[in-house]
Amino acid sequence: MNIAFDVHPLISDVITGIGYCEAGLINALTTDYPNNRYFFEYFAIKNKQEKINRLKPYFKENCMHNTGFFSGFAYRAAMNFVPIPYSLFFGRKADITHFFNYIIPPGVHGKRVVTVHDMVYKAFPETMRTRTRRLLETGLEKSMKRADMIVTDSEFSMREIAKYFPRFKEKIRVVPCGVDSNRFYPIDDESRIEAVKQKLGIESEYFLYLGTIEPRKNLERLIEAYNEFRNNAGTGVPKLVLAGGKGWLYESIFQKVEELGLKDSVLFTQYIASEDMCPLMNGALAFVFPSVYEGFGMPPLEAMACKTPVLTSTEASLPEVVGDCAVLVDAYSVKSIADGLGTLYSDKDLRSNLSARGYERSKQFTWSNAGKKLYSVYEEVLK
Repeated sequence: MNIAFDVHPLISDVITGIGYCEAGLINALTTDYPNNRYFFEYFAIKNKQEKINRLKPYFKENCMHNTGFFSGFAYRAAMNFVPIPYSLFFGRKADITHFFNYIIPPGVHGKRVVTVHDMVYKAFPETMRTRTRRLLETGLEKSMKRADMIVTDSEFSMREIAKYFPRFKEKIRVVPCGVDSNRFYPIDDESRIEAVKQKLGIESEYFLYLGTIEPRKNLERLIEAYNEFRNNAGTGVPKLVLAGGKGWLYESIFQKVEELGLKDSVLFTQYIASEDMCPLMNGALAFVFPSVYEGFGMPPLEAMACKTPVLTSTEASLPEVVGDCAVLVDAYSVKSIADGLGTLYSDKDLRSNLSARGYERSKQFTWSNAGKKLYSVYEEVLK
């Protein structure tokens, strides 16, 4: 096959979860199926060498650059209103082209696959940036209509897509994400963990949340629950570390800490460098992720790969990811989250048990397994 990937998620200044998902799948496909030719497609009217450098970690002998000399921003802004063919910039080299970020442009040569990670813009539109929501409102249905196959990350997301767009139900396929064992793994060297803690100003035990600081992650309830746990448990309890970049409508989360007088107990660390994530995960007493909506829920899986006990919610795809290897709480109940924190804090044997079982479960989610499932989707499409 000649397989093309839209690699724009890989050349951004900061790689998001969508980018890491694409990276894992591309590495698996180009490694496990080396006899195909793979085209990395991206717009590059400027900074082409910088983009080539960012793609080097994923590039192999069977990969080729396919550059569109035009503004990617201008093309994406115009394509829903002026159907300029994608093939005008990228030609007709591919048998199949995969877009990992929801939208297939008009005029793509060959077969077309799109990854639709979730339906958050339908389920929780108030939690999204206006520009992103409008792009999906105006472009997603057209994109799924253009698609020969729609890939999504979980059985939950498949049901969500089918609920909102029943006409596309028959062409949805599930390809679960994997966890990168080169980035997330148990660390025995305590000095590495201590170095990251010192760098971030963490001086004692801590519960860790790692992800975007935004309302959909349920952080205000988590802060309220932590306050309740702290009041019940007394002095000397772990800090709550909220690690990640600021997202949409983050201000109320910071205000909640101020309102409850928790400035000395809740630590915001802002953006975390990729190389610091694994030590930070390893050092936590437990990883806490009571999100109300996730298409897959990578952070709990990454924590389990580090042998860190996990608390997460019963919402969306999260139980599908963690199985019975985490403390599951009601995302909408402050008391339930607080009780979960208390249980993890007080029960060392439970933490040890979850650590071992979570680690074993994480081994099921490899990018190689995900790549096999995706490759079978490509084969199905080309039949």
